Amino acid sequence: MFKQSKTIAVLTDFGLEDGYVGIMKGVMSSIYADLSIIDLTHYIPPQNIWAARFCLMNAYPYLPKNTVFLAVVDPGVGSKRRSIAIKCSRGYLVGPDNGLFSGILLEDPAIKAVSLTNTDYWRVPNVSFTFHGRDIFAPVASHLASGVPLEALGVDIPLNSLVSLPLDHPKVTENKIIGSIQYIDHFGNLITNISSYQVKDKDWLIQIDDKIIKSGLTYGDVNRGENIPLIGSHGWLEIAVNGGNAQEKLQLKWGDKITVIFQ
Repeated sequence: MFKQSKTIAVLTDFGLEDGYVGIMKGVMSSIYADLSIIDLTHYIPPQNIWAARFCLMNAYPYLPKNTVFLAVVDPGVGSKRRSIAIKCSRGYLVGPDNGLFSGILLEDPAIKAVSLTNTDYWRVPNVSFTFHGRDIFAPVASHLASGVPLEALGVDIPLNSLVSLPLDHPKVTENKIIGSIQYIDHFGNLITNISSYQVKDKDWLIQIDDKIIKSGLTYGDVNRGENIPLIGSHGWLEIAVNGGNAQEKLQLKWGDKITVIFQ
């Protein structure tokens, strides 16, 4: 049984310079006026599904139970990729089936998933080929939040058919961990796929090419402009620069390898 939600959390790569986000909110409010809409972010780098995956995964535990997560980072819009809605134990996911929900699903596996084929819950039957956020995802999210059951929205799809973006696991040995950059935030902090528990209670350094960087607890542990590897509030090992931009200084990008060395 679906418990009615009044919260929709929205993530897109639309930015706020244009009216796209406001239009989606207008569509949702027109269907169900008694909504609380939370903007997770609208500044995902354009078409960057990996960044969307990371931000959704890290926001998910902090939203009220039964929140509907509406995510539109959709380079395949208008193609044969599926439009989906997913039920999990803590909430509901609405968006394209391109892997952007796969981080959430690692922590809270899907219970049920449907392909959004019932046009009764779209804005219009003949949708735009380039704005499914307005014509399919926003209205479906609003109907779902208002109490429409998941089963009404379309046909069941096998859970093992959902597209996944599997994050490479770090390679762990007795003396080191080889990981990679999985996200770069607004400040230029380089967030790796190495979790806090993998370095807990250990003395560790970071090696990037020929650079060796000692770890710390907070940005202020080093002088302004210096590198500092630490555990971020998200629970992942990150590399920052006190008062600066680690991406620009170290010239690293998504997927680049970094090595943790245990002392």
